[in-house]
Order: sequence, then structure tokens, then C-alpha cells
Amino acid sequence: MKKRLLSGLVGLLAAQPALSLDLVETYEKALSYDSGIATAQARFESQQASSDISQSALLPQIGAYGDAQHIDIDGPNQDNSYRELKYGLQLTQPLFRADAWFRYDASQFQTDSARAQYNLAQQQLILDVATAYFNVLRAQDTVMTSQATEAAIQRQYEQAQERFDVGLIAITEVYEARASYDDSRSLRIAAENQANIAKEQLARLTGEYTNELENLRQNFPLGSPEPMDPAAWEMTALEQNWSIQSAMYDLNASESGLKQAKAGHYPTLDLSASYGKSDVHGVEQNTPQSPRDGETTQGIIALNLKVPLYTGGGTQAGVRQQRSLVTVAEQSLNTVRRDVRVNTRSLFLTINNNIETASALERTIISRRSALDATRAGYDVGTRNIVEVLDAERAYYVALRDYANARYDYVINMLQLKQAAGTLSPRDLIELNNWLSANAPGIEALANDKETLKDPTL
Repeated sequence: MKKRLLSGLVGLLAAQPALSLDLVETYEKALSYDSGIATAQARFESQQASSDISQSALLPQIGAYGDAQHIDIDGPNQDNSYRELKYGLQLTQPLFRADAWFRYDASQFQTDSARAQYNLAQQQLILDVATAYFNVLRAQDTVMTSQATEAAIQRQYEQAQERFDVGLIAITEVYEARASYDDSRSLRIAAENQANIAKEQLARLTGEYTNELENLRQNFPLGSPEPMDPAAWEMTALEQNWSIQSAMYDLNASESGLKQAKAGHYPTLDLSASYGKSDVHGVEQNTPQSPRDGETTQGIIALNLKVPLYTGGGTQAGVRQQRSLVTVAEQSLNTVRRDVRVNTRSLFLTINNNIETASALERTIISRRSALDATRAGYDVGTRNIVEVLDAERAYYVALRDYANARYDYVINMLQLKQAAGTLSPRDLIELNNWLSANAPGIEALANDKETLKDPTL
């Protein structure tokens, strides 16, 4: 089923409140800025025009003609000179041109393929915008955890230095803390650079730089794909995936091209009709071979039959070429179908893994925070050393980062699954956008409050 993803989009977006830069606003900017979608649209429109050109070969051709001559005749028994003017209209209607019909069929399939590619480009833009948007959030979360890790380890380093100064610990623990602090700084610097790169990638789609993006609310549900059957998703993908649709149309176009090549052996039949006038002036001597002064009219209706007998082997070579192109299209379609089938099933499994991973990491954060608090307390009373405290700090912030990444992975993989199934549309962005908020607690809130994850109001 053919569908235009952009139709009705204006009405859908107009219903969304514009508060701060969110996912829908980012997509709107990309629609008007991204060159990829503009290229796909222009290619589709070009192919539509190409189809009209192919159709024109089957329609009547009407033209006017005119011919002006000065004729001078010298010979035995004749010496004549006169001017002749001819003009009129001519109509040609193809009656049987199999090659033109098959060429037109091929152009229609090529137009359908271009339309499928255009729809695929629209889906790809949706996915690219969402991926770039959440990659910025992902990078910002990594920066926050890196900064929090650095600050926490710096405090441990300063405490270790103070304890060494009063003789409570050995210098080796200070060195350990200093090494961990330097390592955390390098990781923070790398994370900040990655965040800048993520912003550049988002700006490449929208043409604008932004520092503030709305984030997922903490109660965003990580629901399983519906239906919960990978075979059902696979069946939908094989029927609706736009890459498969495009490859199928390309195969149909190649088969029509083969028929067109074979039609080189067929005769052609045209109907022609013309009506014109001839005006002769200046006849000096009338002879049996000379025209007469004056104006005459002439109407002609004719059938023109042409039968190809030998074309130097070009027709046979064209048939062989098109047979090979049909094979190429068939194998390309098989490859696309296999890729879509594997990709759809893999995404289905990955999404369910994202859900389980996020659930486990949610519990891990609480456990890591409790372990960190206990390790700090043990260090204060001398039962734990600085290395254990630093390891607990790092493990806690790694759990925070991994939990945020699992949620972002779930969002992107769900959109990729819908794209593979051919059902991804701007409405999916709008529904996802409803779970974004400028006031959503970020990862720094989790770092400061271990109960944030359990608060259903957030």
C-alpha cells in the first residue's frame, strides 16, 4: 500500500505545544533543512516526469510543417523557373508499438520504486533525528556521570591527602587516589568532546546548535513490542518494508525492460494523416512536367508498417543484457528480504533485552549506592581502604550511565523496528515527544538521590 508519510503532518505538529526545543521541533527543523529528504523528493519528481515522457510516445503527435522552394529547370524542350510554398498539419498516432508500451510500463514501475525510496528517506530522517537527539542526551549524561565521578574521586583524594598528612594512612593510598583522580579527569574530557561531536551531528540535520533538549521522564514505560511475536513483525516487514517494496518495483521494471528488448523483433504500425496547401508562382512555361500556377490542397491518410528484419545483432544482444539485469534485480530483492528478515528479528530480540537490562540496572543502581555508602562508612572506621572506595564510586556511576544508555537504546531500537516493519511515521515521534519534559530529572538527580528511581510521580 502506497502512503505518503508527510501528508497530514502539519496538522499533527500544530497540535503540539511549543515550550522548549523538543523532539518534534527538532524534526520540523530537519524537514526544512536536511538535503537528503530534498534529494529524495526531487528524484521522485524527476522519475514522475520521466514516466510522462515515456507515455508521450504512445499518444498522438501533431505538428505543423512548411516548405519554401525556388526551382529552376533547364533541359530539352523545357526552360522553367518558379517558386513553390507548401504548408499544413500532420498527425501521427502509433497503433502498435510494443517497445513503447513496455518502456512505459517500466517507467511506471521505476516511479513506484522512486516513491518507495522517498518514503524510505522520510522514515530514515525520522530515525536519524531521533538517534541524533538521544545521542546528545546520552553524551550529556555521560558528561554528568564523568563530572560526578571526578568530583567524588577528587574528594576521596583530598581526604586521603589529609589522612596521610596526619599519619593515618600510607603514601600508597594517596598515590592510588591521585591516579584514579587523573583517570577520571581524562574520561571527563573525552566525554565532553563526545558531547560536542553529538551536538555537531544533530546540527548537521537541523542547521542549528542547541544546548537544551528535553529529556525522557523517569516514568517513561519500556513496553514490549506489540504483538509479542517476532514472526508477526517479520511478516509485516516483508509486506510493508519500503526497501523491499522498492526492490520489487525494480524487478518489475527490469522484467518490463526485457519485454521491451524482445519487442525489437516486432513490427510497428502507425496511422498518419496530413492536410496541407501548395502555392506555386512564376511558372514561365507549361510543360507536361511543369506544375501550374495557383493554389492546391491535399489531404492524406496512411498506415505505415515497418518490419525489422536484421539490426546487426543489436536486438539479440539487448535481450541478453536485459535477462542479466533481471537476474541482478531478483538477487537484489532476495538479499534485501533476507536482510530485513534478520534485522527485524534481531531488533525484536534486542528490544526485549533492553527492557530486561534496564530493569536489572535500575535495581543495580540502588545496590551500588548502598554498597558505596557502606564502603565509605567502612573507610571512615578503618575497615575499608581507599581502593575499595574508589572502585565503589566508579561502579555506582557506571551503573547510572548504563541505565540511561539502556533506555536510550530501547527508544532507538523501537524506532528501528518500526522502520524495518515499514510502519514508522511522524506520529511515533509525537507519541514519544509526549514523554519528554524540560523538568525531567536527569542522571545527576539519580546520582544525588537513590530513591529517585522509585518515585512514581517523576
